[in-house]
Amino acid sequence: MEIRFLGHAAFELEHDGVTVLIDPFLTGNPKAAAGAEEVAADAILLTHGHGDHLGDTVAIAKRTGASVLAIVEIAEELRGDGLENVHDPNLGGTVSFAWGSAKLVPAWHTSTTPKGTVNTPAGLIVEIGGSIVYHLGDTSLFGDLELIGRRHAIDVALIPIGGHYTMDRHDAVEAARMIGARQVIPCHYDTFPPIVTDVRAFAADVENSTASEVIVLAPGERHTV
Repeated sequence: MEIRFLGHAAFELEHDGVTVLIDPFLTGNPKAAAGAEEVAADAILLTHGHGDHLGDTVAIAKRTGASVLAIVEIAEELRGDGLENVHDPNLGGTVSFAWGSAKLVPAWHTSTTPKGTVNTPAGLIVEIGGSIVYHLGDTSLFGDLELIGRRHAIDVALIPIGGHYTMDRHDAVEAARMIGARQVIPCHYDTFPPIVTDVRAFAADVENSTASEVIVLAPGERHTV
């Protein structure tokens, strides 16, 4: 299974010809590695409804026919936007697909879509290609990250580190310790001035204090799990 970092908090997971996008904020993203008209998608998974995560979901889904998974309130908005293949779990819900599954877990943040739909933010536990990827979404540090790590044997954790809108790189080190993933990929940093941080210092701190390996990806780079 390959993970491609698309910039900010957007990722592409690819296995056996299937492409899954997470939080495809490409248009207006100064770090975007691809345009919304370029990416493939069999499925789109959303952590929450802020514009820098909901992003180009509607345009990509209409172009590709991708199924979309989002928490129930966002899912209802997307149906109103003309999307038909929409899955609407709530926190704790798991949806199975031919390629694997996706589960919503808690994240501590806020969330209102650009159209004004208030919704609860989430993290995503994604099983694809025999691997488990945990996208934390936009979250602060909170104790149940340890419970989530105990409940799921996480291969790769996609952790926000930029601060200001999410946990900072110091809290993210503790998050990595609690989750206990085999590998960690940092995200949600350096896109805009308030979230500029030292990713190399984060990587060093995680590897010095946990058993996790940190993979730092520039936008567009891929990592094989």
